[in-house]
Amino acid sequence: MFDIGWSELLLIGVVALIVVGPKDLPVMFHTLGRLTAKARQMAREFSRAMEDAAKETGVNDVASDLKGIASKKSLGLEALERATEKFEKWDPKLPGPAKTAAAAAPAALQPDPELAAELDAAEAEYEPGDAPAPAADTAAAAPAAPAGDEEKGKA
Repeated sequence: MFDIGWSELLLIGVVALIVVGPKDLPVMFHTLGRLTAKARQMAREFSRAMEDAAKETGVNDVASDLKGIASKKSLGLEALERATEKFEKWDPKLPGPAKTAAAAAPAALQPDPELAAELDAAEAEYEPGDAPAPAADTAAAAPAAPAGDEEKGKA
């Protein structure tokens, strides 16, 4: 806290011994110790009061909810990290000289079945309740026109 070394403490003690005197020095240290203990007790009580207030207001619940929402798993970042690692380790195989570029192109564009399975598993882990619901069809969501309006259009 104060970053005081042994040499500084010794100097403070010698100055206190000279200023206060050897007769009153133990009484001064005893009083200083009691004041220090009282300050520590007040700090502990204040910390406990703040923790109790936080528990009563539900701050801990909100903090745990925010941690859950912002976790890598709920955001799908774990699957992204795995895919990134696989991509970094990927070593493309160059086509041999006997193959032509047209024959090699379809083989190079084939998806990695392991990566596809891993991405499918990550999508299955994702809970759809966490994400906002996709918008429904606009035609289905639009209110139906009253029957009288259709007849006016025919006339």
